[in-house]
Amino acid sequence: MAIGDRMGALRRRGLDGGQARPGAGIPTAEPGWADRAAELDAALPDVDWRALPAGAERVVFEAPSGPLAGLAAGPVDGERVLLVPGATGSKEDFVLMLPLLADAGFRVEAFDLAGQYESSEAGPWRLDPPRPHYDEALFLDDLLSVLDRGDGPAHVLGYSFAGTLAQLALVARPDRFASLALLSCPPEVGQAFRTVKRIGVLSEFTNAHQGAALMLWGIRNNLNRVPPARLAFVRERFALTRRESVDDIIELMKATPDVRAAVRSAPIPKLVAVGAHDLWPVERHRAFADDLGAELAVYESGHSPCEESPHQLVRDLLALYRRSGPRA
Repeated sequence: MAIGDRMGALRRRGLDGGQARPGAGIPTAEPGWADRAAELDAALPDVDWRALPAGAERVVFEAPSGPLAGLAAGPVDGERVLLVPGATGSKEDFVLMLPLLADAGFRVEAFDLAGQYESSEAGPWRLDPPRPHYDEALFLDDLLSVLDRGDGPAHVLGYSFAGTLAQLALVARPDRFASLALLSCPPEVGQAFRTVKRIGVLSEFTNAHQGAALMLWGIRNNLNRVPPARLAFVRERFALTRRESVDDIIELMKATPDVRAAVRSAPIPKLVAVGAHDLWPVERHRAFADDLGAELAVYESGHSPCEESPHQLVRDLLALYRRSGPRA
């Protein structure tokens, strides 16, 4: 089935968010929430991940590789926060964070990477001239084009693979960054999977397609034990995500560039945020944070603090943003 046909089928079934009641199941920002962040995270319900938080809107970012589906919330004149998901992810990974950041006065945006979920119509065949793969330059140019839509520097968070992209974007265009947050970002250079817990040694003997297959199998079979509504949404968005984009991202992660010195020298505040049960050991993230001159925040969660610890994560992001000083 073609991508457009699959999107239409999802819409008819009400699975693309279009039929969801805005705010259905998405907690709003409670007064004094930052002081109760851990308690609120522990009490999070299993929300409808297709729903938009109250006040959020769907947007489209025109990028070199094609249209990128996005979400936006908060005052249009607020300081800008850009949240970028990783492989097999989407903008919806941040829906629990949007109300908290918007309530704090920020204009917060997120988008699907090319080839992923509702950005599946963006890809290397749209480039001029066309290219055969979702390569590093494609993702980086897309990210820079989204950053350039704003008037001033933005607070950028890169999640997992997008953490590497965010570092590359900072090195290329430091004027576009007010701060940098790396969420569950690969802490290694080169073959980034080599220190992943338990299966890292296997990554030395698998190619990108095999590695992607293993990752997708684990997600579909809920090895991370996510709640039912989350699992249903994750499985549904696989119907749109282009498999070749996942393969290409895994290939890129097996050759992660070393920009640590350049990132460290950037005069902006930096945060490395991870779950205590992340794919990579916390000690690797700690060494990575030291290399970057970044603060380290560790939550009692897995690879996805944006889903499991959003209040604590946003609390620490707001502290990061305060350290960046007044808006330029």
